[in-house]
Amino acid sequence: MVQLYNLHPFGSQQVVPCKQEPERFCGGGRDALFVAAGCKVEAFSVTGQELCQPRCAFSTLGRVLHLAYSEAGDYVVAIEEKNKATSLRAYVNWRSKRTENSRVCIRMVGHNVEVPFCETYREQMSIIEMPLSEAPLCISCCPVKGNLLVGCKNKLVLFSLTYQIINDEFSILDFERSLIIHIDNITPAEVSLCIGYVAVMSELEVLILKLESDPKNGGSVNHHLPKTITPVKEAEVISNDASQLESDDFVMCQKPMELLGEKSKQSGVSIVLESTGLSDEKRKYFSVQHLLYRRFAPDVSAYVLPDDIKLHSLQLLPVYQTGKSESSLTSNGKNLSPEKELLSLFCFFSLPHVGYLYMLVKSVELLSVYQYPEKSQQAILTPQFLHVITSNNLQCFTVRCSAAAAREEDPYVDTTMKACPPVSLDVCVLRIQLFIGLKAICHFKNHVILLTKADLEPIPERRESPKRLLSRKDTSVKLKIPLVAEAGWNLYIVNTISPVQLYKEMVDYSNTYKTVKTHSCIHLLSEAHLLVRAALMDDQLEPGEKAELIEAFKDSCGHLGDCYSRLDTQHSHLALPYYKMSGLSMAEVLARVDWAIEDGSQKYERGLIFYINHSLYENLDEELSEELAAKVIQMFHVAEPKQLPHILCSSSMKNANPLIAMSYLKKMDTSGFSSILVTLAKATMALKIGDLETHRNEMKTYSEMKLVCGFILEPRLLIQHRKGQIFPTELAVHLKETQPGLVVASILGLQKNNKIGIEEADAFFKVLCSKDEDTIPQLLVDFWEAQLVACLPDVVLHELFFKLTSHYIWRLSKRQPPDSKPLRTSEDLINACSHYGLIYPWVNVLISCDSSDDKNYTEDLSKLQSLICGPSFDIASIIPFLELLPEDTLAGLSVHVLCHTRLKAYEQCIDTLLERCPEAVIPYANHELKEENRTLWWKKLLPELCQRIKCGGDKYQLYLSSLKETLSVVAVELELRDFLTVLPEDGTVAFFLPYLLYCCRKKSLT
Repeated sequence: MVQLYNLHPFGSQQVVPCKQEPERFCGGGRDALFVAAGCKVEAFSVTGQELCQPRCAFSTLGRVLHLAYSEAGDYVVAIEEKNKATSLRAYVNWRSKRTENSRVCIRMVGHNVEVPFCETYREQMSIIEMPLSEAPLCISCCPVKGNLLVGCKNKLVLFSLTYQIINDEFSILDFERSLIIHIDNITPAEVSLCIGYVAVMSELEVLILKLESDPKNGGSVNHHLPKTITPVKEAEVISNDASQLESDDFVMCQKPMELLGEKSKQSGVSIVLESTGLSDEKRKYFSVQHLLYRRFAPDVSAYVLPDDIKLHSLQLLPVYQTGKSESSLTSNGKNLSPEKELLSLFCFFSLPHVGYLYMLVKSVELLSVYQYPEKSQQAILTPQFLHVITSNNLQCFTVRCSAAAAREEDPYVDTTMKACPPVSLDVCVLRIQLFIGLKAICHFKNHVILLTKADLEPIPERRESPKRLLSRKDTSVKLKIPLVAEAGWNLYIVNTISPVQLYKEMVDYSNTYKTVKTHSCIHLLSEAHLLVRAALMDDQLEPGEKAELIEAFKDSCGHLGDCYSRLDTQHSHLALPYYKMSGLSMAEVLARVDWAIEDGSQKYERGLIFYINHSLYENLDEELSEELAAKVIQMFHVAEPKQLPHILCSSSMKNANPLIAMSYLKKMDTSGFSSILVTLAKATMALKIGDLETHRNEMKTYSEMKLVCGFILEPRLLIQHRKGQIFPTELAVHLKETQPGLVVASILGLQKNNKIGIEEADAFFKVLCSKDEDTIPQLLVDFWEAQLVACLPDVVLHELFFKLTSHYIWRLSKRQPPDSKPLRTSEDLINACSHYGLIYPWVNVLISCDSSDDKNYTEDLSKLQSLICGPSFDIASIIPFLELLPEDTLAGLSVHVLCHTRLKAYEQCIDTLLERCPEAVIPYANHELKEENRTLWWKKLLPELCQRIKCGGDKYQLYLSSLKETLSVVAVELELRDFLTVLPEDGTVAFFLPYLLYCCRKKSLT
């Protein structure tokens, strides 16, 4: 059963000063009302709360059967009847109609206007004749593009709104017949058009189509109407059977049917598109997509007249993308602003006692079913309400359009970030307003227009049996009405109150439910929330209006957060997103909590615990007061004791009293893996108190590896985030001095488990060691080295190599000692990490000649050399930094030679070593000149040594001993003849003879 709230969505009302009884009426944009009576249409000005005033009037060529207005194009269109013939006419430039007798221009649709008459058209109202081959039955205007859809028997005609451009400053509105949709088996009673979506309704059937603009399916459009259209066999059989079996005592009714999406093609309704003269380049619609087909059957269980089982009030309601401005019109009607972007589309239609609301566009889905308490006559759907009229009541139902549109627009809805009441939420009636003799209704802006007429008591001329009344052969009762004076009538404008005012009333109304903690409180507040959401989707809000609505929106989110945090529901987790959207701080939310103790025990609902827990996890830049922090600790001790160590680590709990926290931690059950967290939390609190003894005892409870696991479970024990920046905790600062290895291992563990990024980790160590952005502390270098040792898969090796080598080189060039003792030596790294290679032997010979005894300097040099000797190092990346390390020291020389060696510049290295450190030449050659490089022994090294010996000097003896080693190697490698060719021609025979003899002996032995 639909719930009824006695609210007041309707405000003031006034009577429209019509001169004749209205036959048809419709809204005219945001400031006008059109009323047709007899052969005349009156336009009334409707602005705000001011009285309705006549604006202009114009005569029609016949009695108006249907009247519609299009805001796009600012025109009025009417189906008129004269002498039993119906015609279609559009009235444009009606705002220029000064008096009823003012001249008007009449022209045929699609005919070009002569240039001399353009000024006449600018100042006069125009009537556009739109001839049709068949009588028009119903009409609909597209609210976005202004196109016109006309329903005729078995077909729909689409007129596209166009403009005849006269010059740069003036254009004339016109129409172009662009498409005919042939529909077999359905005679339109009502149609509705929105962009490419078409809805057509007969007495008991509804069909919704989408006109596609995909040229690939162009075969679905015929330029000429087929001679015959073969209906589906099923429909033909049913029709034949019905005609045979129907008699005075039987009525054949087709069974109800609902087909969604592609299944609606099985409805038995034949659809053929016919292009009407447009060239292929201008054709817009090429095929049709079936979205919905629904057929109803009359309720033969009740003795009712056939009029009581007809569908009515077909309507397509678009919802646009928020922020997209509505098409604005210039004085000549030309559209200048960009087109509105359709977000979602809704379709409504109704039986006398039941209404149906469907959502279209991305999917076809039945959103709501409206059960009316009494028979309805007409209904109007708006983004905020469904207004239904019965014979004596105006009923205001809630709708779910804004809930569905919110989910289409924002992907974060239904997450922990944002929420919205569900589409499946039961609809309700906000108000049933008494109006005697209601006949018709329309709506525009914030006005509901109602036509009332007192019914005269009909006297039946004869009585028929119920069975007779159901017969199709006699479907009406002749009623005799006394010839008395015409009944009284009135046309009312009922102003709906502002959304904010109605929202406040709904909130006040919901307060009656708070004391009993019922779900009706959530329901009514959800309705209030959706009301404000729908109002915010209006893209023509004034800045002040929008600000007021945003404030109401936040307020509604706060109220819903309160409900979900206090009531024990399965959706209590929604307290989190609603409180987030409310903009309330955590302290403000806690201030709304009722801390009163009932029956001597305090109970905290799941929604509040869920919100506080998540908020404390999200590192909000908010610090709770000591009093509120104590209440939070008590709350979690009672409701979620396992979460207590976690919430104590939140930066929002910075002001928590450590003595109170320690007392609750001591009461906790320390069984299970979470006991490590309890231990670390105790150690943290002891440190804050200043009890270092207790701190040390707690830290000794577990091994370093288990402590690392504890930090991985709760990173906030070491790291805090405030205002987008990273900060070490008091515990981290203390461990830096006492257990720096634990800090490095813990941050490495966090990185392995994706709980901290590479850049975050680097920033953490810099802040921890109180270094600026450009200074690199030793603890950060230790962390980089640990990353290499751990071989983390997500660490980019070349970036890590770059960091380490550039820092090693910088410290070597500046002879800058580390600010703390390194955690690992070069030997440790070589033994533990494959990326650190064994240092080449000749490097040790080279370095041994250096008299430097700085241990830190030597360690950095060894680590750098080891990295260069490793298998993974990219030498090219270090070349730009070698300029910082001059070759005038043996340390710098060793790095330069190592790099050139890895780049295979062996000859350059030999020259350098011969010049700077001859002692290392032979060890270098033994290690590097192998395989394809072995020829350098006699092609490069031997000639260079001979040449330097000839020159003599201080290094003569070193060169000589190196020459002997070289000759020994060459004698082994070469044949006698080749050996003789590489010897110097001016050499002493006695010196070379032993090597020649060895070469000869080697051959004879072979």
